[in-house]
Amino acid sequence: MDRIFQSLQEQQVNPGLLQAIEDFRQRYPVEEALRERITEPLLPYFGKETFEMAAAALLQGENILLTGTKATGKNILAENLAYVFGRPSWNISFHVNMDSGALIGTDTFRDNEVQLRTGPVYDCAVSGGFGIFDEVNMAKNDAVSVLHATLDYRRILDIPGYEKIRLHEAARFIGTMNYGYAGTRELNEALVSRFLVIEMPPVTGETLRQILQNLFSDFREEGLCQVCGLFLDLQTKADNNEISTKPLDLRGLIGALRTVRAGLAPRLAIRMGIVNKSFDLFEREIVEDIVMTRIPESWTPAEIFDR
Repeated sequence: MDRIFQSLQEQQVNPGLLQAIEDFRQRYPVEEALRERITEPLLPYFGKETFEMAAAALLQGENILLTGTKATGKNILAENLAYVFGRPSWNISFHVNMDSGALIGTDTFRDNEVQLRTGPVYDCAVSGGFGIFDEVNMAKNDAVSVLHATLDYRRILDIPGYEKIRLHEAARFIGTMNYGYAGTRELNEALVSRFLVIEMPPVTGETLRQILQNLFSDFREEGLCQVCGLFLDLQTKADNNEISTKPLDLRGLIGALRTVRAGLAPRLAIRMGIVNKSFDLFEREIVEDIVMTRIPESWTPAEIFDR
């Protein structure tokens, strides 16, 4: 059985919901040319209630917005949803140069005539894919106007100079947004109304253990306990505004653990993946103190992984 579906069953996700997803996959087969866009996530999403809310909304034709603080698994959930629904996915990041042309398409000269070079929103709309709008609250006004049209209940995309296209019945859009990042802003009411909004819960100790054990099957119990405790300590400090969320970096922690498995001393690895993410000297000292209480200087990779 597929490991992602197996994880959902182990979490006791509603069987009726899983069957509805399977029916969706059968109803909307994907053409061969797009199968390479169906990518298996690095790890399953752990969170039964949140997954059920998101899946139920998508099955009913809704678009969803995943909100919350850093390290709550927004992108992992989006990737899992696209995969279990069997849809090709387009990851669309709202950087400073992302405008309407980059989203829908721009004119290009091909075969002695002007043609539309399609963008990711267009491709997603006609192919019945899942479009993942990463950091949607960084979108410029020009890009927001495209989102309004794309997410509208009429499901019609009007391309200036070309034709109107009707969105494929399987096309869905998933927005993600973090609070307080540089360059972000409040989403306007009209855009928010086009989504069902899911507030992502903060990672718990149990969820963190599941994630790390899924990625590293050879974790020693003491090492796992201390690494999870370190991350949760940082999360508490960030929640209390004692430090910023920069060191609260799950990707950085996972990257550090990979270097430990390769033979690097745990403290050096954690320094690269966690401590050095803080560029403020005072904050870095606080983070270093937290690390010292959890990861002794004398530890070797053998204290973290079975070797």
